[in-house]
Amino acid sequence: MNRTEVRQLAAAQSDVTVRDGAAGVLELECGPGALAALCGRVFGEWGYNFAGLVVEEAAAWELRYLFYGDAAAGWLHVVLHAPLEEPRVPSIAAVVHAADWHEREAEDLYGLTFEGHPRLGDFVLHDDAWQEGVQPMRHGFSAAAALEHRRPNPAWRPRRIVRARGSFIMPVGPVFGALAESAHYQLETVGEDVIRAYPRLFYKYRGIEKLAEGQSLARGLLLAERFAATTAFAHALAFSQAVERICGAVVPARAQVLRVFLAELERLRHHIGAIEGICESTALAVAASQASILEEELLRVSGALTGHRYLFGLATPGGLTTDLEDTACADALRSCRSVLAEMNRLWEMLRLTSSFMDRIEEVGFIRESDARNHGLVGPIARASGIARDLRALLPYDAYGKLAFFPALEREGDGYARMRVLFAESRQCVSLMDQAFAALEPGPVAVSVAPRAGAALGAVEAPRGAAFHWVHLDDAGLVARYRIVPPSFTNWHGFHLAVENFAFQDFPIILSTLDLSVAENDR
Repeated sequence: MNRTEVRQLAAAQSDVTVRDGAAGVLELECGPGALAALCGRVFGEWGYNFAGLVVEEAAAWELRYLFYGDAAAGWLHVVLHAPLEEPRVPSIAAVVHAADWHEREAEDLYGLTFEGHPRLGDFVLHDDAWQEGVQPMRHGFSAAAALEHRRPNPAWRPRRIVRARGSFIMPVGPVFGALAESAHYQLETVGEDVIRAYPRLFYKYRGIEKLAEGQSLARGLLLAERFAATTAFAHALAFSQAVERICGAVVPARAQVLRVFLAELERLRHHIGAIEGICESTALAVAASQASILEEELLRVSGALTGHRYLFGLATPGGLTTDLEDTACADALRSCRSVLAEMNRLWEMLRLTSSFMDRIEEVGFIRESDARNHGLVGPIARASGIARDLRALLPYDAYGKLAFFPALEREGDGYARMRVLFAESRQCVSLMDQAFAALEPGPVAVSVAPRAGAALGAVEAPRGAAFHWVHLDDAGLVARYRIVPPSFTNWHGFHLAVENFAFQDFPIILSTLDLSVAENDR
């Protein structure tokens, strides 16, 4: 469905106001009574994907529901306004299940009540560290002031769904050894199979979005790239995109191509790290070591090319902070080709190792319908038959000029997810090759003068679609910052893969999902 058809359908709704927003966004404003039905049509009938919910607190509440289609359909925002003194709005989770966690997050952080939502509270703000009613994202809450009267709630108990005779909850975490991050998994069972799985996250919630308020663009960019270091370039790029759209900045052609080169270098390094994790979870120590060596080689390539192993300090509104020599890019590309050759050999060994295949094949299924219903993104979604990739769907920078087709598998199990990781690694080198061939002399940045406005940046990060909403005030400072990282989206569907499989499959399934706690908790 193209944009003209969508506009006509929306205009036919008597309770919907249609207008053109900034940066080519189609905005549909409605009242509370029409919200759920309209969002249901946008998602279920018109074929849009749900990106996130942005809450703005000004003279009134503004709730902005973000939807995106392909290049023909573009971006669509459903906008609802409500009085500040009446923080109650209808829930859309029944018709757009992907909005479930977004509403829970807004309830915790803003104090909004989403009427009809089946479960609110105890989400971001845990009872053992926060109290209900704190609302840390409200303007009246100071990020610099210490939170008083922190005390655990002795009455807290994990939510329990399975009530059969002999059922029990197996708690896993939140404290782990080695490098595992803090997360609490509640696995319900009556025997050896997980019947219900529920993740309790946000033990390391840092309030990045609150800390950004009132900060300069430079400080906001620093927060954007540092909250999830292994995907730093992608998030810095999304933040920069949003600012460029606010300010009307046109990124130079050379910078657009180099952005693609660096984004794919980051994706390649990330994917071999994810493959290493899968090998570790199945106790393939030699294969894990081989993958670890390849990841280290790519970190060294990044460091030699840019000066930082995780590509910090490169993306900036208007382009890149520094130019990269063509000869240095050629050296990096040769090294990446060499790494890919080793990855292909590793792939052949893995797929021919029966003990490994027994652990990931036909384990951790996510059906295509469930993946769409939960709004899953990235390699997880593409392994379940959903060809959703912002590089192809809504091309940015130089992606629209390069040959690219999303890697797609349909089985939805751990093996399908690993195949997507290897296929995308091959695509990374192909895209870097094409980007290098497209390099031409020229500047890599333009000056960006901050001005008031709001816009969304969207990139295909290594784990999937990442969305950054930036609102600048009249002084050019950050008034509101909203991040929807791919791990927040995909943790929502974590239980789909884990349930109905044995306990010993749990760590392996978790590794094939490649979910980040730090990226989620932000």
